[in-house]
Amino acid sequence: MAAAASAAPTSGKLTIDLGTDTGPFHGGASGTLYGLYGDGVPSRNAVEGMYVRTVSTKAQDGTQHPGADALEILRPFVEAGGQDVYVYMTDIYRGFPYEWPGATGAERLADFTARVRRQVEQVLTLGAYKSHVVYVPFNEPEGNMFGTGEWSYDQISWRTEPGHYFTAWRHLYRLIKELDPGARIAGPNTCILYDEVKSFLEFAKAEDALPDVITWHELSSPDEIRTNVAKYRALERELGIGPLPVNINEYAHNYHLSVPGQMIQWIAAIEESKVDADMAYWNIDGNLNDSVVEANKGNGQWWLFNAYGQFTGNTVRVTAPHPNVQYTLQAVAALDRGKRQARVLLGGTGGSVDAVFEHVDPEVFGTTVHLRILEIPWTGQVGASAEPLRLADHQLPVVDGKVTLRLTELEEMSAYQVILSPGGEGAVALPPSVGWRRSYQAEDAAYIGDGHSLNGPEGSPSDVDRFATSTGYHVGGLRTGSDGVLAFSVEVPQDGTYDVSVFANSYNLADAVREQGPTNVFLRVDGRHPQELRLPLGYKWAVWGHTDTRVELTAGAHTITLAAMDPDLGATRGDAVVDKIDLALRGDQVTGPALYDAEFAALGGGARVDYAQRGASGPGVAVLPRGGTATFWVHAVGDGEAAVTVDRIGPGEGVVTINGEDVGIIGGDDMRIVERSPAPLFLTSGINKVTVTATSDQLVLDRLQVGPSRGLLPTSTHPGEEGTTTGSARVTGAHTFATGGKAVDGIGGGPANALTLTVTAQRAGRHALTIRYSNGEQAPATHYNPDPVCRHADIAVNGAAPRRVLFPTTFHFNNFHDLSVPVTLEQGANTLTFTADELPDHDGHSRNQYGQRSAYAPVIDQVTVTALA
Repeated sequence: MAAAASAAPTSGKLTIDLGTDTGPFHGGASGTLYGLYGDGVPSRNAVEGMYVRTVSTKAQDGTQHPGADALEILRPFVEAGGQDVYVYMTDIYRGFPYEWPGATGAERLADFTARVRRQVEQVLTLGAYKSHVVYVPFNEPEGNMFGTGEWSYDQISWRTEPGHYFTAWRHLYRLIKELDPGARIAGPNTCILYDEVKSFLEFAKAEDALPDVITWHELSSPDEIRTNVAKYRALERELGIGPLPVNINEYAHNYHLSVPGQMIQWIAAIEESKVDADMAYWNIDGNLNDSVVEANKGNGQWWLFNAYGQFTGNTVRVTAPHPNVQYTLQAVAALDRGKRQARVLLGGTGGSVDAVFEHVDPEVFGTTVHLRILEIPWTGQVGASAEPLRLADHQLPVVDGKVTLRLTELEEMSAYQVILSPGGEGAVALPPSVGWRRSYQAEDAAYIGDGHSLNGPEGSPSDVDRFATSTGYHVGGLRTGSDGVLAFSVEVPQDGTYDVSVFANSYNLADAVREQGPTNVFLRVDGRHPQELRLPLGYKWAVWGHTDTRVELTAGAHTITLAAMDPDLGATRGDAVVDKIDLALRGDQVTGPALYDAEFAALGGGARVDYAQRGASGPGVAVLPRGGTATFWVHAVGDGEAAVTVDRIGPGEGVVTINGEDVGIIGGDDMRIVERSPAPLFLTSGINKVTVTATSDQLVLDRLQVGPSRGLLPTSTHPGEEGTTTGSARVTGAHTFATGGKAVDGIGGGPANALTLTVTAQRAGRHALTIRYSNGEQAPATHYNPDPVCRHADIAVNGAAPRRVLFPTTFHFNNFHDLSVPVTLEQGANTLTFTADELPDHDGHSRNQYGQRSAYAPVIDQVTVTALA
């Protein structure tokens, strides 16, 4: 994408009217249905950094899906900044429609009433945390308990004859309020805002049983959000109720989720309507609705919500080229007068647009503005993303209260952020964070050999149940027994090292994939320099991730091949589809450390932005009073050391924490100083929360720099097979992709089946245990959601009380991921013991009968010990 001052017309105009306030920023679009599995899956960093406000999830000990138990996710969610947990009380049952037992409707309702009572009694034990619970007695009653199907109350839809539903609503409403007088109850939770909701509200008003929060689902399109919220508000005025809080607690389809350019259209409509909303649950739980990869890595959608959640101040009026029309350019914007910043998120179309800022107040911005433009690309459902790409910095004059910015070469699947702030203080424009880039589609590549298939079309505006795919098509053929070669003709502008991302997928339960796990293929450049790549696994076909490598290319034309056979390296095992490859040149100007400007960080504790400091990295600095904070959301490619520098101006002092761990100071004479030269600090793969807190009366913070490891942190690696196993735990050679081909399996089913490792630390203190593991366990599902199960390990250090750690799915027992856990170690030898047992229900003794709570730890390959600082 390019950006410049505009002189000629473009394909559209986006108007951001900074003079028309539309209310305080709400942030409600970041909700999730079944997005949290348990504490750690996803990580608290992932939850907090995505600014998740609301979670809809199953009743505690429900049998609808593995994990996501309301009372188990409540405390970690609230501690990560969350607001409310909406408990789907019906999801205590198996099946969809819900399989509530009983020969008659009355018997079924009696059973459900007993279970509702038990759920409320459980919530009453939570102390202050119970104020974050919202009860949802019924879910989509028209298609479930009060519909026409086999499992309904009487096989008559409440929309035709509402008596039984209305009576049941009143009955359960009064029961919940009697047991928990401060309870908040949500409903009617229909799949759309039916016209019959009016009669429901009339009944509820007359019976003093109005919901405290109004909920329904919008599995439609963003334009319906604005239309139906307005329709509901008009209904409130007509009936003389409210206004009540609204949560659209299921929204968006497979085609939209994970795609920043699609999701910004939903976000814009939801924010404009000032309601809460939860992304729909179509796939696996615990990944924030296809936002999080593994436990702690964000994809493009995660970074979109991270940018959205950092809006402050009030939203302002935005006029899109085609207002409230899906699959066109849409945007949301906010102005923070105190911070002197306006932020815009836009996306939904390719091509170009003029972004016109109107009523740019000279008292806020001066006569020259600084604009930073960033891109948030699509990286697939299971493809991790680095922080948004810095595309350009511009200084533009304010002319008659307007600033016009031309945005060209927009990618339809990307979202873009523009940050407007005061300029004219001599800030040096930073170079783009990535240089030349191109995508090459698999369907345009030549295919040589047998087994070729052109697959598609995948998701589209007319088929939103399918997954988004670049251009809608992908290519198969690289599988066991094939001799296929996929040949991409590429042309690059200069000699250099190029990043290659292969967007691909293997369905983890496909017959050819079950045997080995990740499908291996072979990459060559012009027939030379062979590399073996393992392509991403997913929970269904056309669920995209990317495998990354680097190649050396000279300027000009080349052929990059992906092959199922290589004369030097072997043959493919598995079955894969390929969407595209991306090439990127990171030239001399952009190979330095990643830069995070403090004036764009999340500020707290009275911190403010100052734009008068000359010599700063960007247009301004953050000025922190004593106790003031600046928080940066930092990406790391892998678990391990990074070189971190905090740039300040002047003599202020402060402390640095990473993921809640105190790792260094700014100023003073402590050995852990992180601002005179790069300090070696441990970062977790994916998302890291880096916070600077001032300990002096004033700390002027310029930026954070994060560079590659220099190999300075003490590190040691301990293979699982070198430990001691007891009981059924054993070393096995069945996992070919484990380090050295061996790993430890069978840990769990009770404390007798354990792995004990002796690890070393050069000095006492806080360390990271990076555990390389696999987990392919999956429970039988009742409908379209795959149900992978998180395993857990109880990890004891030197005989102390064990800490329970959840390990998300790796989609196959021969597919290994890393998960880092902070611990305190003594100098010298330390003993780590891994055990596991099946977790009981909330009552402490009953058990899940559907294999949804594993008794086992993951397969453990090795443990790497690294000092945090």
